[in-house]
Amino acid sequence: MTTAAPTTAARIPTAGTRTTARVAGAFYLLTFVASIPALILIGPVLDNSDYIVSGGSDARVVLGCLLDVVNAFAGIGTAVTLFPVLKRQNEASALGFVTSRVIEAAVIMIGVVCLLAVVTLRQDVAGTAGTDPATLVTTGKTLVAVRDWTFLLGPGLMPAMNALLLGSLLLRSRLVPRFIPAIGLIGAPLLLISALSTLFGAFDQVSSAAAALNVPIAVWEFLVGVYLLCWGFRPAPVTGDQPR
Repeated sequence: MTTAAPTTAARIPTAGTRTTARVAGAFYLLTFVASIPALILIGPVLDNSDYIVSGGSDARVVLGCLLDVVNAFAGIGTAVTLFPVLKRQNEASALGFVTSRVIEAAVIMIGVVCLLAVVTLRQDVAGTAGTDPATLVTTGKTLVAVRDWTFLLGPGLMPAMNALLLGSLLLRSRLVPRFIPAIGLIGAPLLLISALSTLFGAFDQVSSAAAALNVPIAVWEFLVGVYLLCWGFRPAPVTGDQPR
């Protein structure tokens, strides 16, 4: 008489998946470490409409742009690192999460290029004989306006899609406590409302109303990062050894 092999072993996370969880958690926390200082450092070029023809803090702005690049690549890192595990739950949704993160990173990079262009024009063109300061100011404002739109459509909108995809995957697979993806799934529509309200002029993206609507998504991403880094995945079928 034969007996079925116990299934509990298949629910024990392997060393590889524990490493995957910790790397993904580190990437999530890196997005916070990079993006928050970046927003502060690039403040002069965003807040001063005459930055391009005035004495600017170029090194500060360039450093902020560099941190935004780190943020973009860290965002991609979260999705690419989690993909091998998440695809066991639903490959289409896992691939959608990777794609969403790549799009978000690409939009962030467009904003970075715009701000670096302002710095280049200030250094190489401003003060040159025959240059019209009014034209330069208009050009600088245009580049900053493009960056503001990338900030809305990238970090301001795409995290809602990220939360819907990753949150649903984590909720079904139970890789983390269920309250964590629940926060993401609640925060996603709130972030979408915030982005659409800004798009149609109801309030500014940097306002108390927008901040209140963005809090759940920020909490969700921070909790995902901390949990994965400190505790890894919970025991679940998708983290067990694959059948031979």
